[in-house]
Amino acid sequence: MTDHTAPPPFTRVTEDWERALCVVAHPDDMEFGAAAAVARWTGQGKHVVYCMVTSGEAGIDGMEPEQCREVREAEQIESARIVGVDAVDFLRLPDGVLEYGVGLRRAITAVVRRHRPEIVITNNFRDTWGGRNLNQADHIATGKATLDAVRDAGNRWVFHEQLDGGSLEPWGGVTQVWAASSPESDQAVEITDTFDVGVESLKAHSAYIEGLGWEHFDPAEFLEGVSRATGTRLGVPHAVGFEVFPMGWGE
Repeated sequence: MTDHTAPPPFTRVTEDWERALCVVAHPDDMEFGAAAAVARWTGQGKHVVYCMVTSGEAGIDGMEPEQCREVREAEQIESARIVGVDAVDFLRLPDGVLEYGVGLRRAITAVVRRHRPEIVITNNFRDTWGGRNLNQADHIATGKATLDAVRDAGNRWVFHEQLDGGSLEPWGGVTQVWAASSPESDQAVEITDTFDVGVESLKAHSAYIEGLGWEHFDPAEFLEGVSRATGTRLGVPHAVGFEVFPMGWGE
C-alpha cells in the first residue's frame, strides 16, 4: 500500500556550478543547517563565499553588543575555515531589527555584483520552520531581500550608483537561489561524507551556544535529527534540503 501521508521524495540539487555566495542574517545561520553541504562543495574544488548581513551582536544577553560582535565574527571566520571557506563578508547591519526593503536589497546587491556567483544560498525565509515553530524576523527579511537582490544585480539601472567608477558591474549570472532548511524544500544534497565536518563548524560557535544557556545542547544530535529525516527523502543517510528558486524566465 502507498503511504499517502509520507512527504514526497527529494530530487538532487544541481552541482554543475563553480561559484556560490551564501547570504544569511547571522553568524551560525549556515552552521545550523547547510555548512556540511558547503564542505562537500569546497571539497569538490568549488569556490564559496559567506556574507553575514549582521554580526549577531544582539545574540548573547550577557555580553555587550560591541564585544559580542568581535566574538561572533571570530567564531564565524573559524567556522567557515573548517568547511573550506576563506572569504567572509560582514555587512554589519543592525542585528535583530533588519527590515525588508530597498536598503537591505541595495546592500546585498553590491555583494552579488562583487562576487559574481552562479548559485546564491540563503536561509529559510518562510514564516515558520514547519508547523507552529516560528521563524525569526531577520531570517525572513534577509531571505526575501536576497531573492530580489539577485534580480537587482543584473539590472544596470537599479542601484546604478554602485557601478559609477567601474568598481562593480551588473551581474545577471545567478541561475538559482536556494533557501536552506525551508519547510517548502523540494531538492536536497547528500552530506553523509561531510556530516562530521558540519558538526565541527557548529561547535566553533561555542560562545554563542554557551550564551544561549543550552547546557545540554549536542550539535551532532541536533544536526543528525534534521539531516537523517532529509536524507530519508533523498534515499541517503544524511542530506540538507533546499527550496529552489530558478532565476530564468519560464523555468
